[in-house]
Amino acid sequence: MRTSLSRPRVAVLGGGVIGVATATRLALRGAQVVLVTESELADGASGRSLSWLNSFGGMRSEAYHHLRVLGIDRYRTFATRVPSSDFLRFDGGLTWAAPGEDTHRAAFEHMRRNGYDAVWLTRDEVPRWAPGVNPAAVPEEGAIFNPGEGWVDLVALVRHLAGVFTEAGGVIRAGGGAADVVVEGGRAVAVRTGAGERIDVDAVLLATGADVPRMVRPYGVRIPDATPQALLVRTKPVDTALRATLNTPRVALRPAPGGALVMDSDASAAEVVDHGDGSYEVKDSTVEQLLREATAVLAGGPRLELDSYGVGRKPIPGDGEPVLGELDELPGLFVAFTHSGATLALIAGELLADEITTGERSPLLAAFRPGRFR
Repeated sequence: MRTSLSRPRVAVLGGGVIGVATATRLALRGAQVVLVTESELADGASGRSLSWLNSFGGMRSEAYHHLRVLGIDRYRTFATRVPSSDFLRFDGGLTWAAPGEDTHRAAFEHMRRNGYDAVWLTRDEVPRWAPGVNPAAVPEEGAIFNPGEGWVDLVALVRHLAGVFTEAGGVIRAGGGAADVVVEGGRAVAVRTGAGERIDVDAVLLATGADVPRMVRPYGVRIPDATPQALLVRTKPVDTALRATLNTPRVALRPAPGGALVMDSDASAAEVVDHGDGSYEVKDSTVEQLLREATAVLAGGPRLELDSYGVGRKPIPGDGEPVLGELDELPGLFVAFTHSGATLALIAGELLADEITTGERSPLLAAFRPGRFR
């Protein structure tokens, strides 16, 4: 949008964490907002995300690292305002590489040079920094502990934000099927819900996860897409002292509200069978192996039992960097497409809402605009 409106009408498509966070921020700024979802809130990628809050490593641009650090900062502010929540924790992150790999040493040095809090631990030091971890699972080279990292349960966060959103006057149209953007006069002017309802607006935000590249293609917009499939497994409550997020060569896991654990791995996701019609097949052996890998990295080797799992697509832009902002080809249509939806949700929602309501482009989003692919 090129001009500021006193009380813009905005439709946000997508019930994941970025869509709900942006809609909430818009409503709190006084916008008239309708949140339109194809199914239920957090029913897509947000419902099957490990949601590790981090800017670990160095394989990203300086602007992306800075935005992720700001994202973590916003969660810390959120934690002071909702201190009783059990869905947001900052107990650090512990990461190690496969034996003999030296990539983590370079990542560690990069983080230290850039002021990102990181400590190199020997195997014997791990239990003091990260209780609940089996030190025998850590390679002789050691592991990296990042004290400032954390995790968030996105389903619980989305529910909380949705409550704030409706209290601020926002309207939720959930479970209405796939919605479309209505274009007239060379700009986005409305959305049409799956039920056929037309909602006239001044701006539309597409926060539909892995569907964003497909939805903008009719407007001559190309967003490279590297979206893979993802599998997140949740256990029944387990007795463990683990509080940190673990990222190991064979499994990544973290605590969850209620005493459960959630976990994933690239190897497990690669075994998921995609039938190409929106349905997926997850083998029992895949889940069992993931549970065994998690047991091996936990102190005492607790027996882990499956509670549930989520499977589907995990949005990742082709160049790995977020795609955030208004389309140059279609004024009034904004997009949010990113791999780091958990870490970026609050800061991205803040910046996108500010742009939509003021018409002023944030320099913090300059490197991430969809126009970079033209």
